[in-house]
Amino acid sequence: MNLIALNPASLILGQPLPFALRGTDGSLLAHKGYVLRRDEIDGLLGRGVQLCVDIEESEESHRAYLAQLQQMLISDQPLGEIASMKIDGAAHPQAGRARQGPVDWPNLQWTTTQLLSNPSAADFGGRFLALHTEVARAALHAPDATLLTLILRSSDETRVYSATHVLLVASVCMLVARDGLHWSPEQAARAGRVALSMNISMTELQDRLAQQSAPLSGGQIAQIQDHAERSASMLASLGVSDRIWLDAVRQHHDRAPGPLAGRSEAAQIARLVQRTDIFAARLAPRAGRTPMAVTAAIKACYYGEDRQVDEAGASMLHTLGIYPPGSLVKLTSEETAVVLRRGNTPTTPRVAVVRSKSGMPTGELISRDTSQPNWRITGVVTQEELRMQLPIERLAAMV
Repeated sequence: MNLIALNPASLILGQPLPFALRGTDGSLLAHKGYVLRRDEIDGLLGRGVQLCVDIEESEESHRAYLAQLQQMLISDQPLGEIASMKIDGAAHPQAGRARQGPVDWPNLQWTTTQLLSNPSAADFGGRFLALHTEVARAALHAPDATLLTLILRSSDETRVYSATHVLLVASVCMLVARDGLHWSPEQAARAGRVALSMNISMTELQDRLAQQSAPLSGGQIAQIQDHAERSASMLASLGVSDRIWLDAVRQHHDRAPGPLAGRSEAAQIARLVQRTDIFAARLAPRAGRTPMAVTAAIKACYYGEDRQVDEAGASMLHTLGIYPPGSLVKLTSEETAVVLRRGNTPTTPRVAVVRSKSGMPTGELISRDTSQPNWRITGVVTQEELRMQLPIERLAAMV
Protein backbone atom coordinates (compact mmCIF):
# COMPACT_ATOMS: atom_id res chain seq x y z
CA MET A 1 0.00 0.00 0.00
CA ASN A 2 0.97 3.61 -0.59
CA LEU A 3 -1.10 5.49 1.97
CA ILE A 4 -1.40 9.26 2.14
CA ALA A 5 -3.29 11.33 4.68
CA LEU A 6 -6.53 12.88 3.47
CA ASN A 7 -7.94 16.10 4.86
CA PRO A 8 -11.65 15.61 5.73
CA ALA A 9 -12.39 19.05 4.27
CA SER A 10 -11.64 17.67 0.80
CA LEU A 11 -14.36 15.01 0.99
CA ILE A 12 -17.64 15.78 -0.75
CA LEU A 13 -20.60 14.57 1.28
CA GLY A 14 -23.55 12.86 -0.33
CA GLN A 15 -21.56 11.59 -3.32
CA PRO A 16 -19.91 8.20 -3.94
CA LEU A 17 -16.26 7.99 -2.89
CA PRO A 18 -13.89 7.74 -5.88
CA PHE A 19 -11.52 5.57 -3.82
CA ALA A 20 -11.54 3.35 -0.74
CA LEU A 21 -11.10 5.25 2.52
CA ARG A 22 -8.59 3.65 4.91
CA GLY A 23 -7.03 4.14 8.32
CA THR A 24 -3.32 4.66 8.96
CA ASP A 25 -2.90 0.88 9.34
CA GLY A 26 -4.55 0.23 5.99
CA SER A 27 -7.83 -0.94 7.51
CA LEU A 28 -10.88 -0.32 5.31
CA LEU A 29 -13.12 2.44 6.64
CA ALA A 30 -15.36 2.87 3.57
CA HIS A 31 -15.26 1.13 0.21
CA LYS A 32 -15.07 2.91 -3.16
CA GLY A 33 -18.53 4.14 -4.15
CA TYR A 34 -19.75 4.46 -0.56
CA VAL A 35 -21.74 7.65 0.16
CA LEU A 36 -20.42 9.28 3.32
CA ARG A 37 -22.60 11.20 5.74
CA ARG A 38 -21.45 14.06 7.97
CA ASP A 39 -22.19 12.13 11.16
CA GLU A 40 -20.01 9.22 9.97
CA ILE A 41 -17.03 11.50 9.34
CA ASP A 42 -17.56 13.27 12.65
CA GLY A 43 -17.69 9.89 14.38
CA LEU A 44 -14.39 8.77 12.87
CA LEU A 45 -12.66 12.05 13.66
CA GLY A 46 -14.10 12.02 17.18
CA ARG A 47 -12.33 8.72 17.77
CA GLY A 48 -9.06 10.21 16.53
CA VAL A 49 -9.05 8.25 13.26
CA GLN A 50 -6.76 9.67 10.54
CA LEU A 51 -8.34 9.30 7.11
CA CYS A 52 -6.04 7.88 4.42
CA VAL A 53 -6.19 6.79 0.79
CA ASP A 54 -4.08 4.19 -1.02
CA ILE A 55 -2.85 5.80 -4.23
CA GLU A 56 -2.33 2.37 -5.79
CA GLU A 57 -6.10 1.67 -5.56
CA SER A 58 -7.11 4.84 -7.40
CA GLU A 59 -7.86 5.44 -11.06
CA GLU A 60 -5.31 7.45 -13.04
CA SER A 61 -7.20 10.73 -12.76
CA HIS A 62 -7.72 10.22 -9.03
CA ARG A 63 -4.04 9.47 -8.53
CA ALA A 64 -3.30 12.87 -10.00
CA TYR A 65 -5.94 14.37 -7.71
CA LEU A 66 -4.44 12.68 -4.64
CA ALA A 67 -0.91 13.70 -5.60
CA GLN A 68 -2.07 17.33 -5.83
CA LEU A 69 -3.92 16.99 -2.54
CA GLN A 70 -0.90 15.49 -0.78
CA GLN A 71 1.30 18.33 -2.01
CA MET A 72 -1.20 20.92 -0.77
CA LEU A 73 -1.29 19.27 2.65
CA ILE A 74 2.50 19.18 2.85
CA SER A 75 2.75 22.86 1.94
CA ASP A 76 0.09 23.85 4.52
CA GLN A 77 -2.33 25.33 2.00
CA PRO A 78 -5.45 26.91 3.54
CA LEU A 79 -8.27 24.43 4.13
CA GLY A 80 -10.58 26.46 1.89
CA GLU A 81 -8.26 25.93 -1.05
CA ILE A 82 -7.93 22.21 -0.29
CA ALA A 83 -11.70 21.77 -0.03
CA SER A 84 -12.30 23.52 -3.35
CA MET A 85 -9.48 21.76 -5.22
CA LYS A 86 -10.77 19.97 -8.34
CA ILE A 87 -9.15 17.42 -10.62
CA ASP A 88 -7.24 19.49 -13.14
CA GLY A 89 -8.01 19.08 -16.82
CA ALA A 90 -4.40 17.90 -17.30
CA ALA A 91 -5.19 14.93 -15.08
CA HIS A 92 -7.47 13.61 -17.81
CA PRO A 93 -5.13 12.35 -20.54
CA GLN A 94 -8.15 11.02 -22.48
CA ALA A 95 -9.90 14.40 -22.67
CA GLY A 96 -11.30 14.90 -26.12
CA ARG A 97 -10.17 11.44 -27.31
CA ALA A 98 -12.13 8.20 -27.37
CA ARG A 99 -10.74 5.73 -24.84
CA GLN A 100 -10.31 2.18 -26.04
CA GLY A 101 -11.90 -0.86 -24.42
CA PRO A 102 -15.21 -1.35 -22.57
CA VAL A 103 -16.72 1.46 -20.56
CA ASP A 104 -16.28 1.37 -16.79
CA TRP A 105 -19.85 2.44 -16.08
CA PRO A 106 -19.65 2.68 -12.27
CA ASN A 107 -16.64 4.97 -12.61
CA LEU A 108 -18.34 6.99 -15.35
CA GLN A 109 -21.43 7.39 -13.16
CA TRP A 110 -19.23 8.75 -10.38
CA THR A 111 -17.29 11.01 -12.78
CA THR A 112 -20.56 12.42 -14.11
CA THR A 113 -21.87 13.02 -10.59
CA GLN A 114 -18.69 14.82 -9.56
CA LEU A 115 -18.58 17.00 -12.66
CA LEU A 116 -22.21 18.08 -12.52
CA SER A 117 -22.41 18.46 -8.73
CA ASN A 118 -19.25 20.52 -8.36
CA PRO A 119 -18.48 22.25 -11.66
CA SER A 120 -15.61 24.70 -11.86
CA ALA A 121 -15.11 27.17 -14.69
CA ALA A 122 -11.37 26.47 -14.54
CA ASP A 123 -11.68 22.92 -15.85
CA PHE A 124 -15.32 22.34 -16.79
CA GLY A 125 -14.75 22.50 -20.55
CA GLY A 126 -12.07 19.83 -20.67
CA ARG A 127 -13.79 17.52 -18.23
CA PHE A 128 -17.16 17.84 -19.96
CA LEU A 129 -15.55 17.17 -23.35
CA ALA A 130 -13.94 14.00 -21.97
CA LEU A 131 -17.29 12.85 -20.57
CA HIS A 132 -19.20 13.59 -23.78
CA THR A 133 -16.55 11.83 -25.88
CA GLU A 134 -16.77 8.70 -23.74
CA VAL A 135 -20.59 8.61 -23.77
CA ALA A 136 -20.75 9.21 -27.53
CA ARG A 137 -18.21 6.44 -28.13
CA ALA A 138 -20.32 3.99 -26.14
CA ALA A 139 -23.69 5.06 -27.52
CA LEU A 140 -22.74 5.17 -31.20
CA HIS A 141 -20.21 2.33 -31.43
CA ALA A 142 -21.72 -0.15 -28.96
CA PRO A 143 -25.37 0.99 -28.77
CA ASP A 144 -26.99 -2.27 -27.66
CA ALA A 145 -24.50 -2.91 -24.84
CA THR A 146 -24.84 0.73 -23.78
CA LEU A 147 -28.65 0.63 -23.74
CA LEU A 148 -28.68 -2.69 -21.90
CA THR A 149 -26.30 -1.44 -19.22
CA LEU A 150 -27.87 1.95 -18.63
CA ILE A 151 -31.48 0.77 -18.75
CA LEU A 152 -30.76 -1.96 -16.20
CA ARG A 153 -28.74 0.42 -14.02
CA SER A 154 -31.49 3.04 -14.24
CA SER A 155 -34.09 0.56 -13.01
CA ASP A 156 -32.36 -0.04 -9.66
CA GLU A 157 -30.10 2.98 -9.08
CA THR A 158 -31.14 5.59 -6.51
CA ARG A 159 -27.80 6.76 -5.04
CA VAL A 160 -26.47 8.43 -8.20
CA TYR A 161 -29.79 8.80 -9.94
CA SER A 162 -29.08 12.11 -11.67
CA ALA A 163 -25.87 10.93 -13.34
CA THR A 164 -27.36 7.61 -14.45
CA HIS A 165 -30.39 9.44 -15.82
CA VAL A 166 -28.48 11.92 -17.97
CA LEU A 167 -26.10 9.21 -19.22
CA LEU A 168 -29.10 7.24 -20.49
CA VAL A 169 -30.87 10.28 -21.94
CA ALA A 170 -27.72 11.44 -23.73
CA SER A 171 -27.02 7.99 -25.14
CA VAL A 172 -30.56 7.54 -26.46
CA CYS A 173 -30.67 11.08 -27.86
CA MET A 174 -27.45 10.68 -29.84
CA LEU A 175 -28.50 7.27 -31.16
CA VAL A 176 -32.00 8.40 -32.18
CA ALA A 177 -30.63 11.63 -33.68
CA ARG A 178 -28.25 9.65 -35.87
CA ASP A 179 -30.29 6.57 -36.79
CA GLY A 180 -33.89 7.73 -36.42
CA LEU A 181 -33.97 11.41 -37.32
CA HIS A 182 -30.84 11.33 -39.52
CA TRP A 183 -29.49 14.57 -38.11
CA SER A 184 -25.99 15.75 -38.90
CA PRO A 185 -23.16 14.48 -36.68
CA GLU A 186 -22.81 17.91 -35.11
CA GLN A 187 -26.51 18.18 -34.30
CA ALA A 188 -26.52 14.66 -32.83
CA ALA A 189 -23.45 15.51 -30.73
CA ARG A 190 -25.09 18.73 -29.57
CA ALA A 191 -28.17 16.76 -28.49
CA GLY A 192 -25.85 14.65 -26.33
CA ARG A 193 -24.29 17.74 -24.77
CA VAL A 194 -27.72 19.20 -23.98
CA ALA A 195 -28.89 15.95 -22.38
CA LEU A 196 -25.77 15.58 -20.24
CA SER A 197 -25.97 19.14 -18.93
CA MET A 198 -29.72 19.85 -18.76
CA ASN A 199 -30.02 19.25 -14.99
CA ILE A 200 -26.67 20.67 -13.84
CA SER A 201 -28.40 23.15 -11.53
CA MET A 202 -30.20 20.42 -9.55
CA THR A 203 -27.98 17.35 -9.67
CA GLU A 204 -27.72 17.02 -5.90
CA LEU A 205 -31.45 17.70 -5.46
CA GLN A 206 -32.34 14.92 -7.90
CA ASP A 207 -30.17 12.46 -6.02
CA ARG A 208 -31.90 13.39 -2.75
CA LEU A 209 -35.38 13.17 -4.25
CA ALA A 210 -34.69 9.67 -5.59
CA GLN A 211 -34.51 8.49 -1.97
CA GLN A 212 -37.06 10.88 -0.46
CA SER A 213 -40.43 9.41 0.50
CA ALA A 214 -41.89 12.64 1.92
CA PRO A 215 -43.84 15.04 -0.33
CA LEU A 216 -41.87 17.76 -2.13
CA SER A 217 -41.33 20.92 -0.14
CA GLY A 218 -42.15 24.34 -1.54
CA GLY A 219 -38.46 25.07 -2.00
CA GLN A 220 -37.89 21.83 -3.88
CA ILE A 221 -40.82 22.51 -6.19
CA ALA A 222 -39.41 25.95 -6.97
CA GLN A 223 -35.98 24.50 -7.76
CA ILE A 224 -37.51 21.97 -10.12
CA GLN A 225 -39.71 24.51 -11.88
CA ASP A 226 -36.91 26.93 -12.75
CA HIS A 227 -34.02 24.47 -13.16
CA ALA A 228 -33.94 24.72 -16.97
CA GLU A 229 -33.24 28.45 -16.92
CA ARG A 230 -30.82 28.11 -14.01
CA SER A 231 -28.97 25.30 -15.79
CA ALA A 232 -28.54 27.41 -18.92
CA SER A 233 -27.28 30.37 -16.88
CA MET A 234 -24.91 28.11 -14.95
CA LEU A 235 -23.49 26.62 -18.16
CA ALA A 236 -22.91 30.11 -19.54
CA SER A 237 -21.00 31.04 -16.37
CA LEU A 238 -18.88 27.90 -16.82
CA GLY A 239 -17.79 29.03 -20.27
CA VAL A 240 -20.37 27.50 -22.62
CA SER A 241 -20.92 29.97 -25.47
CA ASP A 242 -22.90 27.78 -27.91
CA ARG A 243 -26.25 29.58 -28.10
CA ILE A 244 -28.06 26.55 -29.57
CA TRP A 245 -26.85 24.38 -26.69
CA LEU A 246 -27.91 26.95 -24.09
CA ASP A 247 -31.30 27.60 -25.73
CA ALA A 248 -32.02 23.87 -25.97
CA VAL A 249 -31.28 23.46 -22.25
CA ARG A 250 -33.67 26.34 -21.52
CA GLN A 251 -36.40 24.69 -23.59
CA HIS A 252 -35.92 21.04 -22.64
CA HIS A 253 -39.12 20.97 -20.58
CA ASP A 254 -41.26 22.86 -23.08
CA ARG A 255 -44.33 20.88 -24.08
CA ALA A 256 -45.00 21.77 -27.70
CA PRO A 257 -46.37 18.83 -29.72
CA GLY A 258 -46.25 18.66 -33.49
CA PRO A 259 -43.70 18.06 -36.23
CA LEU A 260 -40.07 19.06 -35.85
CA ALA A 261 -39.89 20.76 -39.24
CA GLY A 262 -40.10 24.54 -38.96
CA ARG A 263 -38.64 24.63 -35.45
CA SER A 264 -35.24 26.08 -34.64
CA GLU A 265 -32.38 23.63 -34.14
CA ALA A 266 -32.49 24.34 -30.41
CA ALA A 267 -36.23 23.60 -30.28
CA GLN A 268 -35.79 20.36 -32.24
CA ILE A 269 -33.06 19.16 -29.89
CA ALA A 270 -35.10 20.22 -26.86
CA ARG A 271 -38.08 18.19 -28.08
CA LEU A 272 -35.99 15.05 -28.54
CA VAL A 273 -34.42 15.53 -25.11
CA GLN A 274 -37.84 16.12 -23.54
CA ARG A 275 -39.31 12.88 -24.91
CA THR A 276 -36.22 10.89 -23.95
CA ASP A 277 -36.18 12.50 -20.50
CA ILE A 278 -39.73 11.24 -19.90
CA PHE A 279 -38.80 7.74 -21.06
CA ALA A 280 -35.75 7.52 -18.77
CA ALA A 281 -37.58 8.99 -15.76
CA ARG A 282 -40.28 6.32 -15.95
CA LEU A 283 -37.65 3.58 -15.76
CA ALA A 284 -36.20 4.86 -12.50
CA PRO A 285 -37.30 3.78 -9.02
CA ARG A 286 -38.12 6.23 -6.27
CA ALA A 287 -38.61 5.71 -2.57
CA GLY A 288 -42.03 4.06 -2.48
CA ARG A 289 -42.36 3.79 -6.28
CA THR A 290 -41.30 0.92 -8.51
CA PRO A 291 -39.95 1.54 -12.02
CA MET A 292 -42.18 1.15 -15.07
CA ALA A 293 -41.50 -1.67 -17.52
CA VAL A 294 -39.21 -0.53 -20.36
CA THR A 295 -41.77 -1.34 -23.04
CA ALA A 296 -44.46 0.70 -21.29
CA ALA A 297 -42.09 3.63 -20.79
CA ILE A 298 -41.12 3.82 -24.46
CA LYS A 299 -44.69 3.42 -25.72
CA ALA A 300 -45.79 6.28 -23.45
CA CYS A 301 -43.50 8.62 -25.39
CA TYR A 302 -44.95 7.60 -28.77
CA TYR A 303 -47.84 10.06 -28.46
CA GLY A 304 -47.48 13.77 -27.77
CA GLU A 305 -49.51 16.06 -25.54
CA ASP A 306 -52.08 16.41 -28.35
CA ARG A 307 -52.58 12.61 -28.37
CA GLN A 308 -51.13 12.42 -31.86
CA VAL A 309 -48.06 10.43 -32.88
CA ASP A 310 -45.03 12.47 -31.81
CA GLU A 311 -42.20 12.64 -34.33
CA ALA A 312 -39.39 12.50 -31.77
CA GLY A 313 -41.15 9.83 -29.70
CA ALA A 314 -41.91 7.72 -32.76
CA SER A 315 -38.28 7.95 -33.92
CA MET A 316 -37.19 6.78 -30.49
CA LEU A 317 -39.48 3.74 -30.61
CA HIS A 318 -38.45 2.86 -34.15
CA THR A 319 -34.76 3.19 -33.28
CA LEU A 320 -34.79 1.29 -29.98
CA GLY A 321 -37.50 -1.20 -30.89
CA ILE A 322 -40.58 -2.17 -28.91
CA TYR A 323 -38.30 -4.26 -26.68
CA PRO A 324 -35.08 -2.25 -26.24
CA PRO A 325 -31.96 -3.87 -24.76
CA GLY A 326 -32.48 -4.14 -21.02
CA SER A 327 -36.19 -5.02 -21.33
CA LEU A 328 -37.45 -7.96 -19.27
CA VAL A 329 -39.70 -10.31 -21.24
CA LYS A 330 -41.59 -13.61 -21.04
CA LEU A 331 -41.15 -16.18 -23.82
CA THR A 332 -43.40 -18.81 -25.37
CA SER A 333 -41.24 -21.33 -23.51
CA GLU A 334 -42.40 -19.66 -20.26
CA GLU A 335 -38.81 -18.62 -19.56
CA THR A 336 -37.97 -15.10 -18.37
CA ALA A 337 -35.30 -13.26 -20.35
CA VAL A 338 -33.44 -9.98 -20.70
CA VAL A 339 -33.23 -8.38 -24.14
CA LEU A 340 -29.58 -8.25 -25.22
CA ARG A 341 -29.75 -6.57 -28.60
CA ARG A 342 -32.22 -5.41 -31.21
CA GLY A 343 -33.27 -7.86 -33.90
CA ASN A 344 -34.18 -7.63 -37.57
CA THR A 345 -37.65 -6.42 -36.61
CA PRO A 346 -38.83 -4.32 -33.63
CA THR A 347 -40.45 -7.38 -32.03
CA THR A 348 -37.73 -10.03 -32.49
CA PRO A 349 -34.70 -9.11 -30.39
CA ARG A 350 -31.98 -11.47 -29.19
CA VAL A 351 -32.45 -12.29 -25.48
CA ALA A 352 -30.73 -14.12 -22.63
CA VAL A 353 -32.78 -16.38 -20.36
CA VAL A 354 -32.31 -15.61 -16.66
CA ARG A 355 -35.19 -17.67 -15.18
CA SER A 356 -36.25 -21.11 -16.28
CA LYS A 357 -39.81 -22.27 -16.91
CA SER A 358 -39.97 -23.38 -13.27
CA GLY A 359 -39.08 -19.85 -12.14
CA MET A 360 -35.58 -20.71 -10.93
CA PRO A 361 -32.52 -18.59 -11.87
CA THR A 362 -30.66 -20.33 -14.68
CA GLY A 363 -27.14 -19.59 -13.44
CA GLU A 364 -25.84 -19.98 -16.97
CA LEU A 365 -27.19 -17.27 -19.26
CA ILE A 366 -28.86 -18.90 -22.28
CA SER A 367 -29.15 -16.95 -25.54
CA ARG A 368 -32.45 -17.15 -27.46
CA ASP A 369 -33.56 -15.82 -30.88
CA THR A 370 -37.12 -14.55 -30.43
CA SER A 371 -37.82 -14.75 -34.16
CA GLN A 372 -38.07 -18.53 -33.64
CA PRO A 373 -41.58 -19.84 -32.79
CA ASN A 374 -40.44 -21.64 -29.64
CA TRP A 375 -39.05 -18.47 -28.11
CA ARG A 376 -41.34 -15.67 -29.23
CA ILE A 377 -42.03 -12.88 -26.75
CA THR A 378 -45.45 -13.24 -25.11
CA GLY A 379 -45.31 -10.41 -22.58
CA VAL A 380 -43.20 -8.15 -20.41
CA VAL A 381 -41.90 -8.53 -16.86
CA THR A 382 -41.26 -5.74 -14.35
CA GLN A 383 -38.24 -5.42 -12.06
CA GLU A 384 -40.55 -5.97 -9.10
CA GLU A 385 -41.77 -9.26 -10.58
CA LEU A 386 -38.26 -10.44 -11.46
CA ARG A 387 -36.96 -10.06 -7.89
CA MET A 388 -33.35 -10.92 -8.62
CA GLN A 389 -30.06 -9.09 -9.12
CA LEU A 390 -29.00 -9.32 -12.75
CA PRO A 391 -25.33 -9.77 -13.75
CA ILE A 392 -25.17 -6.66 -15.91
CA GLU A 393 -21.52 -7.03 -16.93
CA ARG A 394 -22.02 -10.65 -18.01
CA LEU A 395 -25.13 -9.75 -19.97
CA ALA A 396 -23.37 -6.84 -21.70
CA ALA A 397 -20.53 -9.17 -22.67
CA MET A 398 -23.05 -11.39 -24.50
CA VAL A 399 -24.22 -8.56 -26.75
